[in-house]
Amino acid sequence: MRAPMPRFSANLGFLWPDRPLIERIKAAAGAGFKAVELHFPYDVSASAVKASCARNDVRLLGINTAIGEGTNGHRGLGAVAGREKEFQALIDQSIAYAREAGGTSVHAMAGLAAEEDRAAGAEAFVGNLKAAARKAAPAGLTILLEPLNAHDMPGYFYTRVEEACEIIDRVGEPNVKLMFDAYHVARAEGDVLTRLKLFYDRIGHVQIAGVPSRAEPDEGEIAYGAVFAALDELGYAGWVGCEYRPRAGTDEGLGWTKALGVAL
Repeated sequence: MRAPMPRFSANLGFLWPDRPLIERIKAAAGAGFKAVELHFPYDVSASAVKASCARNDVRLLGINTAIGEGTNGHRGLGAVAGREKEFQALIDQSIAYAREAGGTSVHAMAGLAAEEDRAAGAEAFVGNLKAAARKAAPAGLTILLEPLNAHDMPGYFYTRVEEACEIIDRVGEPNVKLMFDAYHVARAEGDVLTRLKLFYDRIGHVQIAGVPSRAEPDEGEIAYGAVFAALDELGYAGWVGCEYRPRAGTDEGLGWTKALGVAL
């Protein structure tokens, strides 16, 4: 059997945080990454990001929708009932940016929802995502849904992959997929390998980090060698996003690849 060898992308929301975005793209390429993904790149022009990716021979994957006004942090508006028009404006912004920059996906951030608002939030999210998916399809973009654990993001609309998949099923659009972040899955509910296999057909992207530290993936509770082997056995052809907070310098921490027997 061939050794598991996923393709890794650098999440530049967390890696090389001491540098401007364009310099982070260059640093990722210099470290050996062949793809990058971003959080909120909107203060840098899409054309500049596209040019930097081309210059450094890396692919641009996903970006997040912007957080929206009055959301008290990076939470979004997708499942906030009554703010549908604002969310659609954020989706339009993200689709336009991703299209121009050469990206492949947009993470539609759901936002905060009190318990009594969750039913209305779910209805709003389904409607918002149906419209978003139809806008994204002509550009070849995937809309990604990512539940976030309550330790890191208390009050977020959803925390479990089961909840995200229920929304995906209700939306019923082929370009709406699950962002399977192993860190969030482990922190929210555990049993990462079982859920990876159970929901594999919904997955559009995978992310990793050490648990519970969110540092490099060579420490903590998840045996990532087993995760990579499972992805290999499942035939996963996508990218694995390195969305971790380095213990010290980003370059100094890249020894995790050797520890886990993989290469960038």
